[in-house]
Amino acid sequence: MGFGILVTLIVTIFAVMILGDLSPVGVGILAFIGLFFLVAAGMPVAFALIAMSFVGVWLTRDNFNVARNAPGIASSGAVRSFEFGVVPLFVMMGLILDRADVGRDAFQVAVVLLRRVRGGLGVATVAANAIFAAITGSSIASAAVFSRIAAPAMKEAGYTGRFAAGVIAGSSVLGMLIPPSLLLIIYGLLSEVSIGKLFIAAIVPGLLLASAFAVLNVVMATWFKRFVGEPHPINVEHMKVGTMFLRLLPVIAIIVLVMGGIYGGLFSPTEAGAIGAFGAFVVALVRGKLDWTGIKAVVLETGYITASILFLIIAANLYARMLTLSTIPMEAASAIAALDLQLVAFVLLYMVLVILLGMILDSVSIMLVILPIAIPVVNVLGGDLIWFGIITVISIEIGLLTPPFGLSVFVVRGSLPKGFATLGEIFAGAAPFAVVMLLVTLLIVFVPGIVHMLN
Repeated sequence: MGFGILVTLIVTIFAVMILGDLSPVGVGILAFIGLFFLVAAGMPVAFALIAMSFVGVWLTRDNFNVARNAPGIASSGAVRSFEFGVVPLFVMMGLILDRADVGRDAFQVAVVLLRRVRGGLGVATVAANAIFAAITGSSIASAAVFSRIAAPAMKEAGYTGRFAAGVIAGSSVLGMLIPPSLLLIIYGLLSEVSIGKLFIAAIVPGLLLASAFAVLNVVMATWFKRFVGEPHPINVEHMKVGTMFLRLLPVIAIIVLVMGGIYGGLFSPTEAGAIGAFGAFVVALVRGKLDWTGIKAVVLETGYITASILFLIIAANLYARMLTLSTIPMEAASAIAALDLQLVAFVLLYMVLVILLGMILDSVSIMLVILPIAIPVVNVLGGDLIWFGIITVISIEIGLLTPPFGLSVFVVRGSLPKGFATLGEIFAGAAPFAVVMLLVTLLIVFVPGIVHMLN
């Protein structure tokens, strides 16, 4: 759609809003439509949220000064709390451990342990991704790291480029579920539920999903050889148990330190982030992987990532205020209550919407757009927000594997050697993993106890 047509549509929408004397709900709906037009035109989501929220507040309150002051109030109210320190601390921990080659060590140990298993390299990639996820919290980081580490080894072992890339893209989504997870942190901040409880609740679903991925690898390597290829055993150097332990010791120590401290009630998630970042710093220094230049690079990258996340959260806070003024969440909750819609039916419809949004938006943007409307409805229906958060994260992550956006697929494509696999082949390779994720999500919907096994 041309820029001129887009501008004309937006101007028309707001002319109707001003001249048509719309109700607050009408203003909110048209602001929501305008948001998608701006995002479709290429405007960054944060700026689109702020622009539509500003106009929505102005029109619902019929007061320009209120709208003008709203961004400042949202900025001070959204991130001015101790809990938001968890974002830069876990980001820094993941970046430092990435530089310390923890992911490479985990993959090498997994390869040695699983070398006799059919489809063992694929299972090793899943296992290493699960370990790496437990210390980085980022699917994108996992996709980039294992595209460099696992892809050449799998191709050399006889796997098709399609399957190798699909395994990497599919298992990378574990980074956003197995704690500590940036998406769980953002969900906790938006929904005002305990981040520590979210982390603990995600452990069993994360391990369940990783196990399902491992089983999928074995099944496909056994009965779908045309898709997988003809893998053959690879020569791997013998690794003593002591050597394996030493290579995994930093991961084990960080996980025990962070998750053990949270689970044991010794410190809050924010304090756990600080301790984990310090522990990662010590690991990198002991391994000789971090010099002064590397420290500066990590600090700067942490700042860039954190600033973008917090700016998005500020924009989401302003957007949520606009929606509250428009009364859309309350009206939606009342309408669903009047329909006598059961919680499970609503969650299934919500999953469909989130997966569809995942085809065109990134993970954080989906949360910012949909949660301010969905959470009040879940509260009215008596749903548990921690259970709902795990379902939300997995549903969003399915979108990382689906076309046309498929962010993890694009990251894998950009990190693979040239000519390794086409974009279409990677999407095809990742499709079985998306199906397994959907099945696991449905299992969690109908068996909520999975989420609460450790809480």
